[in-house]
Amino acid sequence: MWVLGLDTTGRVGGVALLRDGTLVDAFVGDPATAHAQRLPGDILTLLNRHGLRASDVDVFAVAAGPGSFTGLRIGIAAIQGLAYATGRLVVGVSALEALAHAAGQTAGGAGYPRIGVWMDAQREEVFAAAYQRDVDLAPWRLVDGPLVDVPRVVARRWRDRAETPILRVVGDGAVRYRDVLDEALGGGVQVIEPPPMAPSIALLGWQRALRGEAGLPHAIRPLYVRRPDAELARDRAAAAAP
Repeated sequence: MWVLGLDTTGRVGGVALLRDGTLVDAFVGDPATAHAQRLPGDILTLLNRHGLRASDVDVFAVAAGPGSFTGLRIGIAAIQGLAYATGRLVVGVSALEALAHAAGQTAGGAGYPRIGVWMDAQREEVFAAAYQRDVDLAPWRLVDGPLVDVPRVVARRWRDRAETPILRVVGDGAVRYRDVLDEALGGGVQVIEPPPMAPSIALLGWQRALRGEAGLPHAIRPLYVRRPDAELARDRAAAAAP
C-alpha cells in the first residue's frame, strides 16, 4: 500500500511517501515559498522521483491541524483534489499526535511514558496536548487536550493534574517557552526541536487505513482548536450591534 503524507501546518511543512509501513522518501518544504505556490507541485515532484503518478497512491494522509488556518485549508484542499481525481480515500491526522509520534521515534525516546506537545499558536499562546504509552514503541494515546492557552496555564495544568510527570515536550512552542516549562515542571524537562512531521503523518495514516478508518475526501475537517479570526470578529460585531 502506497501512502502519501502531507504537512502544511507551518511555513516549512513537508511531504512523505510510504510503502507498506516503510518510509520510501520525504522532503521538507521551502519556507520562503507559500504553500499555495508549492502545491501540488511538491507532491508531484516526490512522486516523480519514484516513477509514480497520483493514481498509484492508495491512501492520502494530511495534517488536519492545529496550525496555520491558511496552511491547513491549502493542504487539505490539495489532498482532497488529488483524492477526488484518483478515487482514493483520505485520512486526517492531528499535527499534535504526529509531533508526539515523530519525537517518540528519535534517539532517547524510550523510557518516557508521557510526552507533551506545544505548538506555537501566536498571540502568546500554544496549542497543546499530552500523550501516553504503556510500553516503549506502543502507539501514543491522548490523555489531555487538544487545547489552546497561554503557556503558563498549560504548564501548571500538567503539573497539577498529571499522575505521571511529563519529562519531554516537543514543538516550536516548547522551544519558545522553555523557561515557562522549566519554572512549572522543573529543570529536568527535555525540550525537543520539532522534527519533520510528514513521515509520521504518512505512517499514522497507513495504520488507520489498515483499521478501515480512511474516509471520503469531503469528510476531512480541519482541527483548528482555536476558532478562526473571522468567526471571532463576526461575534464581536454582533455583540456590539444595537
